[in-house]
Amino acid sequence: MTDLVSKAQRIAVLTGAGISTASGIPDFRGPQGLWTRNPAAQAMFDIDEYVASAEVRAEAWKFRRVAAAWDAEPNAGHRALVDLERQGRLTGLITQNVDGLHQKAGSSPAFVHELHGTVWYVDCLTCARRIPMADVLPRLEAGDPDPACEVCGGILKSATISFGQSLDQTVLDAATKATQEADLFLAIGTSLQVYPAAGLCDLALRAGIPLIILNAEPTPYDEEATAVLTTPIEETLPGLVT
Repeated sequence: MTDLVSKAQRIAVLTGAGISTASGIPDFRGPQGLWTRNPAAQAMFDIDEYVASAEVRAEAWKFRRVAAAWDAEPNAGHRALVDLERQGRLTGLITQNVDGLHQKAGSSPAFVHELHGTVWYVDCLTCARRIPMADVLPRLEAGDPDPACEVCGGILKSATISFGQSLDQTVLDAATKATQEADLFLAIGTSLQVYPAAGLCDLALRAGIPLIILNAEPTPYDEEATAVLTTPIEETLPGLVT
C-alpha cells in the first residue's frame, strides 16, 4: 500500500473531523464525539431548527464562543498534507472540516475546498452579508445571546453548511474536478456517512481510482477500498505520503 501512495502522481484527499481530533477539536460521531455525548446538540446544526428557535441560536452561539478552533494548532497530519502539496502531487484537499487548520498548517487556499464552509466567518441569512467571526464574538461577551445583523437585523450564523442547506456549487465542482483528475483518492478521518462528500468515493471508484481510507472507525466504504488503516492519523499520514 505504501508503494501505491509513493507511486501516485495525482492524489485527491478528503478529510473529516478525525484529522483534527489530535489538535483538540472533538469529532461528531466518534465514541467521544459531540453528538454521541449530547444528541440534542444536533439541533444547532439543523438550519430549520436554527432559524425557528432563538433558544437554539443562543445555544449555538455559546458553543461558538468557546469553540476549540480558536486556539487549536495543526498537527502532523495537517502538515503531512502540506508536504504532499509541495511535492506537486496534490490535485485537491477536499475537507468537511470548518476549523481552517489546513490553511493554518500552510496548505494553499487554492487547493483547499471547504465543502462545509468555515467557522471563521459569519453570514447574515437575510442580506447575505459576510463578516469575520472575530467581529461578532465581542457582542457575545457584552451579553448579547443571539446577535443580529447590524445592517438589516437578520439572523446571523457561522459561515458553515448546516443540515438542510445546500453546498456551494463552486466548491463542490472544484472537489469533483480534483477527484476526477486523481490517480489515487485518500479519505482521512471521515466517517463517510455524509453526502455529497462521501459520494466523492463513489466517483473515484467508478473511475477505477484506488481508494485508501484512514479512519479510526469503520466506514460504509471499507469493503470497496483498496486499503483501510485505523491507526492514528497524526502518526500514520506523515509516513504514508513521504
